[in-house]
Amino acid sequence: MMTTDITNAEKISKLPWSMGANSANTVFIQLTYFGSVFVLFLNALGLDKTQIGFLLSLIPFSDMIALFVAGLVARIGYKRTYVTSYGARTTITAGLLFTPWIASTFGAQATLLFITGIVGLFALCRSFAMTAYYPWIQEYVPDSVRGKYSATNNIFMTLTGLATITGAGFLLERSTGLTGFMILIGIGVAFGYISTWGASHIPGGAPAQAEAQTKSPWQALREAIRDKDLMRYLFGAGSLTLAIVALTSFVPLFMQEQVGISSGNVVFIQTGTLLGGLLSTYLWGWTADRYGSRPIMLSGATLRTLLPVLWILIPRQNLLSLYFAIGIAMLQGIADMGWVIGSTRLLYVSIVPVEKKRNYMALYAAWVGLVGGAGQLLGGQIVQYSSGLSGRFLIFTLDPYTGLFVLGFVLPIVAIFLLRGVRADTRVTVEQFAGLFLRGNPLMAITLLIEYHLAKDERAMVQITERLGQTKSPLTVDELLEALKDPRFNVRFEAIISIARTRSDPRLTEALIKILTGTELALSVVAAWALGRIGDQTALEALRQGLDSDYQSIRAHCARALGTLGDRAIAPLLLERLQHAPDKGLQMAYASTLGKLKFDEATGALLDLLHITENEGARMELALSLARIIGAESHFIRLLRDARQDTGTVTSQAVSALKKKIPKELENGDDLTASIHDCANALARNNLDEGALLLEQLLVQLPSARFGESCVLILEECAKRLGEFKATRLEYLLLALHTANVGWQT
Repeated sequence: MMTTDITNAEKISKLPWSMGANSANTVFIQLTYFGSVFVLFLNALGLDKTQIGFLLSLIPFSDMIALFVAGLVARIGYKRTYVTSYGARTTITAGLLFTPWIASTFGAQATLLFITGIVGLFALCRSFAMTAYYPWIQEYVPDSVRGKYSATNNIFMTLTGLATITGAGFLLERSTGLTGFMILIGIGVAFGYISTWGASHIPGGAPAQAEAQTKSPWQALREAIRDKDLMRYLFGAGSLTLAIVALTSFVPLFMQEQVGISSGNVVFIQTGTLLGGLLSTYLWGWTADRYGSRPIMLSGATLRTLLPVLWILIPRQNLLSLYFAIGIAMLQGIADMGWVIGSTRLLYVSIVPVEKKRNYMALYAAWVGLVGGAGQLLGGQIVQYSSGLSGRFLIFTLDPYTGLFVLGFVLPIVAIFLLRGVRADTRVTVEQFAGLFLRGNPLMAITLLIEYHLAKDERAMVQITERLGQTKSPLTVDELLEALKDPRFNVRFEAIISIARTRSDPRLTEALIKILTGTELALSVVAAWALGRIGDQTALEALRQGLDSDYQSIRAHCARALGTLGDRAIAPLLLERLQHAPDKGLQMAYASTLGKLKFDEATGALLDLLHITENEGARMELALSLARIIGAESHFIRLLRDARQDTGTVTSQAVSALKKKIPKELENGDDLTASIHDCANALARNNLDEGALLLEQLLVQLPSARFGESCVLILEECAKRLGEFKATRLEYLLLALHTANVGWQT
């Protein structure tokens, strides 16, 4: 097989020549054989639908010669074959310029024979070129940038096509007879030569080295046919190609004859297709490189199923018909671009082994040619034999083109079924890929991804990284992972914070675990917090190991994260460490986690720590931990917030609320009610110390049988400390009221 010593860097540096050649070729094909211009040209010559279908089918049918010439093309060299054949096909196409003279001199039959000869010779030259093109492009485009190359290449081709089609439609609207067509074909021929010149600067494609043949060409072909993935791909791609060719070739005539759009505007409709491709091509290419080829390919095929339904429902003989047609054409451009980028990338990257590309690509070219030609013939036959069809079925208008639309709907579904089973280059499914755009804010995410790669300084990067997490979109995962490896500390720090704000993702969790267990301690602490924040249970083991870190800050944050994740299995260990931890910060972390885990056995230890803690904020956090063990955390938080505004009134109301809980049959009910009344009145008058002492007496009177074990411990401790501190320790006052109200069991 052919070998090359061209580096990827050299290949990438020459890719602009490929894009330039393809852009020039776009002008050629749009103005000659592959655009609406040629179909309208044949129609203007008076050819019927069957004849048009036959002429169009010659081009794809000729690709079947790839099976017979692949070896010869390899020996001549892919580049030499391509450039020579493209030059020859352009020269042959120039013969179309003699069509008006042939028609006027020799008549319609001679004209048909003349055009058939031109198209046939063109098709043969093109087939030689395409036999060389497929293995050549697999060689000169590195897989690492194949999706990006396809996207960028299609952007330039689409912009060129837009300009070409717009100019062609403008010219045809203002010309009569065949004059406009001849001008357009002449321009196309000129650009055909430019395209050939550009292709001559692309590297690679050298002749195959002479080597002993261990297998005959037919043995190699049989080996390719036995490749199940290749055959599923060929049948799937063939089904969709048949639908696309049969439908697309005759839609221009459908627009003209059934919808009532002029020939110039029919050509202009193609700008919608090109615009849809332009708007979506980079997104398709970017996602193909990132998420794999198959989901992109199948997404494009799925969108394709919508087009026939929309075409058949389009308003007819209406002023708005043109605008609807352009809108549908835009969707067609989006669908086709997804299909082309995804299917070709999958073919080159996953389906075709590099060492077998000659025979695999020859089979692919022949098969696509066969189904493409069949599509042209089938489309022409369907329209021709359905010429008398008319009427309505439900909401659908029936006409000679209805059969094409049915075919265009069914065959893509068959293709999707077949292609779902081919060997993929990624584990991402179509459903998962679609989910990327259904979660979070995908538009904001895409905008930020562009800004991310354009950011010029650290400040801008930090701001963008912060916003990446706010999108909560899985589209930003790769950029967040990249930001974690940024050499700038502030960017890495912000990336961790941003990850904590976005949706959980296995790759992000894994990256945070690596940071947690790494040597950058300032980030390890934040990573521990973030792992708790995102709520991924797969981080439990790493956080448990973090409890044995040499650094107290990491141990503390790991403990808090485990509490956030609800890891009750770790509670006994934390209780043991709480009772022996020499560091206040660790004690608070363990205590907070035990409260969050509602670990009743920790009640006594938390009460002891609350008594000896001096910091007011820490005391309130400990009180919250005890309140969490009782339950109804929000009740305690609300009580605390309100008490900071008006302590007397709020605590008085909390005491009065106990009256509703006293059952009539309670033995000391009257005494308890009186105590509640006295305490509430003292607090309401803002006599907080007096109220605290009265609350102490009230707590002693509460029936212990109505409370659980933890509640009894808390109420006894609060009564004791209210007598000691009165109202100077607000946490005891609030904790007592919370426990009495929430812990009372009816």
